[in-house]
Amino acid sequence: MRIRLCSSSETRAILLREAGIDFIQESVDFDEENIVATSPKNFVYQATMGKYEANFKAFGIEEYPLLVADTVVTSQNHILRKARCEDDARNILMTQSGNITSIITCMIYHAKDRKIVDISKTDYLFDEFDQDDLDAYLKSGEWRGKAGACMVEGFCKTYIKEVRGYESTAMGLSVEVLQTFGEL
Repeated sequence: MRIRLCSSSETRAILLREAGIDFIQESVDFDEENIVATSPKNFVYQATMGKYEANFKAFGIEEYPLLVADTVVTSQNHILRKARCEDDARNILMTQSGNITSIITCMIYHAKDRKIVDISKTDYLFDEFDQDDLDAYLKSGEWRGKAGACMVEGFCKTYIKEVRGYESTAMGLSVEVLQTFGEL
C-alpha cells in the first residue's frame, strides 16, 4: 500500500525507503512559529496537529493514507528550535554538549480504517563537543533546517555516549511504531 508522506524532509523519506514502505512525498506548509506550548511534548503535538489538519484539508485520505510528523529537540529544559543563524546554532549545540538531549517525534498516520497518533522520545547523552569539530560543522551549514541544529546521524554521532529509544524517532519518524500499528 502506498502512503502520502506530508513532509519535505529527505531524512523521513530515507527512513520510509529503508523500511520498504511505498510512498509519495508532498505536503502543504504549516507555520509553527506562533505555537504557544507548556511543554516540549505539547509543542510537538500542536505542530503535528497543525500540519495534519492542513494536509488533511488539502489531500484527504481517499487516494492515499496520510503520514504527518514533527520533531522537537530539548536539552536542559529548553526547546531547541531550528537555528536562524550560525551563532544561534552554536548556542543551541553548546546547550547539548556534555548533556542529555531528548528528541521527541509526534506522528499521525491516518488511513480509512485506522488513525494512529504517536509521541515517542529518544534520549541521547552526549560527550562534550570538540570546538574544532563544532566550528567545521557550523561552517558546513548541515545544521540548517534541523530542529536543535542536531544531526544524530551526522555531526553528533561521534559524541553519543548513550542512547535510550529508537534512532528513527530521533531522525524524525517512528518507523517501528508505524510498522507495528500501521500494518505497513
